Amino acid sequence: MNKKPFFWDKYSDQPSVIKDKKYKKDMRKKYVFDYLKLFFTSLLILPISILCMKFFRANEKLEYGIGVNLDKGEEQYSLVKELGVKYLLIRIPLWEIEKIDEYVEFSKKFIEEDKEIKILLNIMQDREHIDDEELLKKDIKTVFSKFEFFVDEFQIGTTINRAKWGFFSVVEYLKFYKIVQDIRDESFSNLKLIGPSVIDFEYYYTARALFNAHKIKYDVHSSLLYVDRRGSPYNTQYGIFDTKNKVDLLYSLNKLSWKSSNDIYITEVNWPISNTAPYAPTSEHECICEEDYKKFMLEYHDIIRKTKKIKRVYWHQLIAPGYGLVDNRDGNSRKMPAFFMYKKMIND
Repeated sequence: MNKKPFFWDKYSDQPSVIKDKKYKKDMRKKYVFDYLKLFFTSLLILPISILCMKFFRANEKLEYGIGVNLDKGEEQYSLVKELGVKYLLIRIPLWEIEKIDEYVEFSKKFIEEDKEIKILLNIMQDREHIDDEELLKKDIKTVFSKFEFFVDEFQIGTTINRAKWGFFSVVEYLKFYKIVQDIRDESFSNLKLIGPSVIDFEYYYTARALFNAHKIKYDVHSSLLYVDRRGSPYNTQYGIFDTKNKVDLLYSLNKLSWKSSNDIYITEVNWPISNTAPYAPTSEHECICEEDYKKFMLEYHDIIRKTKKIKRVYWHQLIAPGYGLVDNRDGNSRKMPAFFMYKKMIND
């Protein structure tokens, strides 16, 4: 992820915006036909899903998860134990495949500390693995063979509707996912694959990922459902779409599709925290104070829990000065107010 024009921002734990505008324009031109498919699929599917969204019922009991990272250190073991959280999401970038054994040891230790912990491994893409199918096959086999003995859930890719993450169209992701699925089916049939990992309320991408002719199936549907980076999860978008209605529509899309099970995980959500630049993943304009962060986190989970339509929510993430529960700047870890609220929330 440090090959031009893709560069990793170590502060906010995400790729930097692609500065080469010509490259982005040329890449998107290649997929004009797929954008037309996305448009017409959305034009047909979204209105039907909106009409149906209040008719579908579910009865999920919400499970709470959190993201931990190899580069955040061993302190995370004690913090996870203190919180009492049982579901962890660990991101493994394909561009760091040479560190696979470090990721294995890091992940295994959580389970050694607590046998009840269950890990979801997020395999993060880069452009090299999207372009090179043979490289993708080789490295996916490596990841599966190293982790299959203690991990059975794998999120394939992330943030597929942001070019800085490597994909320039949904069809690129579908082909990527199909390659991984074929390897799973052939040699690792006990593993569950999770996708498509669309970020934000951009359900036209979700519709395209769920309604297509590609021979794929998501064992669990994943969504990175951020709601209002500048305010309360009760705020609305397009007039009526607050968090509850966004979940209702997501569930409706999922129920109407033949490409996914009924289970939905929200695998990434947070709010950016004021005065933490360059660690905040957005500009200061979108950032909120720590007390609002704590409040919105509690409200978000409460809304999700009451819908009974989401199986699991992963907070992103445990240690991150700009958006997490613990601020570790300058080598000093400070548990923010949200840390103690999260602990109380998941143990109530």
